[in-house]
Amino acid sequence: MATSNAAVEELIRRFGLEPHPEGGYYSETYRADKLVRRDGAPTADGTRAASTAIYFLLADGAYSAWHRIRSDELWHFYAGSPLEIHSIDERGVLSTRKLGHALDHPDTVFQAVVPAGHWFAARCCDPSTWALVGCTVAPGFEFSEFEIADAEALAQKYPLHRSIIELFGKPASVSKKD
Repeated sequence: MATSNAAVEELIRRFGLEPHPEGGYYSETYRADKLVRRDGAPTADGTRAASTAIYFLLADGAYSAWHRIRSDELWHFYAGSPLEIHSIDERGVLSTRKLGHALDHPDTVFQAVVPAGHWFAARCCDPSTWALVGCTVAPGFEFSEFEIADAEALAQKYPLHRSIIELFGKPASVSKKD
């Protein structure tokens, strides 16, 4: 599926998507009213939302740069073309999952989990296409627990994965489409 700038612009407009610091565009769609306690939570009483969810769009060659968060993140495929999610666990094991329309692309899955604390990055399998996905985080996402990787430091720590780490070195700059 080739990228249609009109389609991408419509998705950005329709879902109120804004540039995300890791690359791509996002819009928070859900933040649970229910709070849970967590050591180191960003509030004075140690609570945070039980869960959060966003729409996330990758298009025009943008990618999600290497980053990690303190919670599990469940990715859901909605529309567009397949994307790859690369993650590196605490032991340095690299895994790649393809997220897409699993009925149309048998080598993909509709959902994929990135466990808490894993470094991860994502991009469309074909950079000329786009993918609209959702990400659900539990306990809920907080920017205070979001860390963008220093790609060189990450590559030094995991030298066997240098080539893939360097593909996602810095967040691709995106600008709000009008």
